[in-house]
Formats: sequence, C-alpha cells, structure tokens
Amino acid sequence: MRVPRALRALNGLRVRLVVAFTLVAVVATVTTGALTFREARNGVLQQSQDTVIEDFRHRVNTLVPNYRFPPDGADLQAFAADVARSGRSQTWRVLAAYRDADATSRPGDAFRELSPEMRESVRSRRATVFQRVSHDGRSALVVGMPVTFTGPYAAGERASGLEVYLTVPQQEEQGYVDALVTAIERATVPALALAVLIALLAARGVLRPVRALRRATRSIAEGRLDTRLAVQGSDELADLSHTFNETAAALEGSVAELRRMEAGARRFAADVSHELRTPLAAMSAVTDVLDEDAAGLDEDTATAVRLISEETTKLAALVDDLMEISRFDAGAAALHLDEIDLAESVRRTLASRGWLDSVTAGLPGPGELRGRVDPRRLDVVVANLVGNALRHGAPPVHVGLSAGGGTRAGEEAVLTVRDRGDGIPESVLPHVFDRFYKSDAARTRSEGSGLGLAITAENVRLHGGTVRAANGPDGGAVFTVVLPLPRDGAPDGATDAAEEDRA
Repeated sequence: MRVPRALRALNGLRVRLVVAFTLVAVVATVTTGALTFREARNGVLQQSQDTVIEDFRHRVNTLVPNYRFPPDGADLQAFAADVARSGRSQTWRVLAAYRDADATSRPGDAFRELSPEMRESVRSRRATVFQRVSHDGRSALVVGMPVTFTGPYAAGERASGLEVYLTVPQQEEQGYVDALVTAIERATVPALALAVLIALLAARGVLRPVRALRRATRSIAEGRLDTRLAVQGSDELADLSHTFNETAAALEGSVAELRRMEAGARRFAADVSHELRTPLAAMSAVTDVLDEDAAGLDEDTATAVRLISEETTKLAALVDDLMEISRFDAGAAALHLDEIDLAESVRRTLASRGWLDSVTAGLPGPGELRGRVDPRRLDVVVANLVGNALRHGAPPVHVGLSAGGGTRAGEEAVLTVRDRGDGIPESVLPHVFDRFYKSDAARTRSEGSGLGLAITAENVRLHGGTVRAANGPDGGAVFTVVLPLPRDGAPDGATDAAEEDRA
C-alpha cells in the first residue's frame, strides 16, 4: 500500500529533527526559567525573613528589661503593643504569652495563623522558630521566640516562660514574586521562539547534506555514475559524503570495466562468427557434393558423410544465430517495415519449411489483418516458435492469428503457437527465452542452437511487442506474441522498406 505524501512528510527526518531540537530547547528553556524563578523567589523571601527576624529579636530584647517580671495581663498587653509599634511595617501583629495567659497587640485578635505545633516547638527548643503560612488566601510569615534570662548569677541561659509571636503579612514580597513570574513568562516566549528558530537552522544544517546525498543516490540509480558530492567540513556527514564519493568512483570503475568486458565479449562472438562463415560456406559446399555421392559409397562412409553434413548444417545455423544475437547486443538491428498481409506471411513461412501438413492454422482471410511489420523478422518469429513446438512438443501443433482488443480495431495482432506435449515445467517458464538455457542439465546437445527463442524475443521487442510462454489448460505449451501494428508512423529506429529500396 502506498503511503500518502503528506504522511511521509510527517514521518520524515526533517520533522523528527525539528521536533527533537524544539523539545530539547523547550525543556532547557522551561527548566532554566523554573530554576531561575525558584532561586530568585527564595532570595526575596529569605532576605525579607532575615530582616524581620533580626528586627523582631532586637526589639524584644530591647523592651523586655522595661517590664516587671512575672508579667500580668496588662503587662503582656502593653509589651505586645510596644513590640508591634516598633516594627518597620505598620502591619505587625504580636502575641505575648506567659504560661496560660495570652495578650495580643490588637485586642480581640484571634491570631489564627499560629499553630499548636509551632507553640510547642518554641517552648521545647528555646530558639527562634519561623514558618510561612497561607490564611484566607494571604501569605504571612509567623515568627516565635522564647525570652530567656541571662546574667552573672545564671549559669548560661534559662527560660523565663515568656513567649513572643509575630505575624507579618507578605503582600509586598508576594508582589515581587508575581512580578518575577511575569518577567520570566515574558522572557520565556521570545526564548522559546529563538530556540525553535535555532532548532530549524540546526535541522536545516543537518538535512542539507542528507538531501544532497539523496539526490546523488537517485542520480546514480538513474545511470549517471559520474555524480559526486561536495565535501564540506570534517564532521561525520563530511565523512559520509567522502565515503559516498569513493563508493561512486569504485562503482563507476567497475561498471566501466564490465561494459568494456561485455563489449569485448560481443565483439569476440561477432568476430568469431564472421570468421567461421567463410570456412563453413566451403564445408557446406563440400558436404553438398558428398551428399549427392553418398548413395554410391559404402554404408559406413555414407553414414559418416551424412553425419558430417548434418553437423555442418547445425554449425552454420548456430553461426547465423550468433551473428544475429551480436547485432541485437550491439544495437545494430533495425526494422524494415512494410505493409503486408500478416496471414499470408504466416502461410508462406509454413509452406517454405514444409509444415503445412504437420501444423494446423487458424488464420484470417486474405486482406482481413494487415499491418506494418518487418516481414523477415516476422518470418523468423513464426519459424522459431513453430519449430520449437515441433521439436519439443507433440502434435497437433496449432498456429492462430487474430486482431487484438486494442482501443482501435487492428491496432495489434496476436499470434499463438500451441502444441499438445507435456508442457513446460513451472521452474523453466521464467527462463525459456534465455540464451542457451537447458531445462535438463544433463542434456548437453539439442537439435537447435539454443538461441531460437532468445532471437524470437529480441525480434518481438524490436517491434515494440511482447512474447510470453505458458501451459495450456488442456496440456501443452502455449506461446503468445502480441505485435503492435502502426499505420501512421513507424516505431523508433524503424526503416520503411520502400524508402530502403529507393535508397
């Protein structure tokens, strides 16, 4: 199933690289922003907290000596009010506690921010304790400290039982934090845009040599073996481009060598075939004379003469076939088209070889199927297919000719040759048109040259047609040839017979 182009683009390397680079950039930007915000927030709150605690501790220690001890309720109230008034912020709220008595700087203040756990910590640790709390959607800093006695008669510090608690709203600090969040958000958007831009540029830099490699690979696949890549830089992609160039150069050299060897082999076969024609012509003439005198020779000599004559004939046919194949390989084979009656041409082929009695034919009437073909090559096609059926099949052999079912009547001709033999093994069918192919490896000799069907296929392809082999439903082999019948023009490379005659 073919994948849609849009889906292939979404799954492409470019999209994956851009997504990967963008994700890395986003994660890095968000992480940096979060860490920066945390450190800045902690710095703001820490500075505010240290200042408040220092002021609170200093004021408590300053005011405690001014009050009698143990304090009563009025003393506690006055002490809490004095501590609250001395704060830098007018929003200080103070709670003074001595044993079971409590007094706040604001009469009636419930002091709900103070938790029992914090009071227990102040009583037990004898140290300044603080925590940040959120009450009614507002953030506040709660500080608690015990008041201790020190003096020449006291061994160190001892608890006085007086506890002082402070609550300071942190709206100002929260405003700083909110402003910091806004600033980070504003900075994150352009940072993300810049990160995406850098990701696109990075992906483009990575993909440029990859696209060049794809184009070069496609160019080599189309046969342009001299394609090379420009090597830039010294990274892994440059190494890949260098390796590609080395591979392309080696491939170009190998293909050039193979073509040279193939051309040499073709030239050798053509030269050998050409050189053999002259002695074979002389041998054929001699064997013809010997054949005429064979009746007057003794039996052994006559048998030897007939055997030599038969083998000479086969050798001459093989040389002719090799010459024909070499012309196909060299691209020197050309069509000489002529307007002919195809049915009459098939009848002449059968008659000239004496096959009218051994082959049945289903042919159109005179003039019913005409077309522009090369008469000589059509004769070779029919002769090779019928001869192959007679040698390797079983009678009756049937030849059929009809007009094909093209878009216009008479646009193509269909020739079929059928026999009633054992058919062609399935493993052999793909190779029947190969040169010198033998279905039985033990069969080293055959009546034909082994090139007949290969020459047939080349002649059909030269006409722009097709040939195929199959087994019939009732047994036997069936060869089907489909030939286009051009009327208004000739195929590429074709030569009109009349023009050839005039030339």
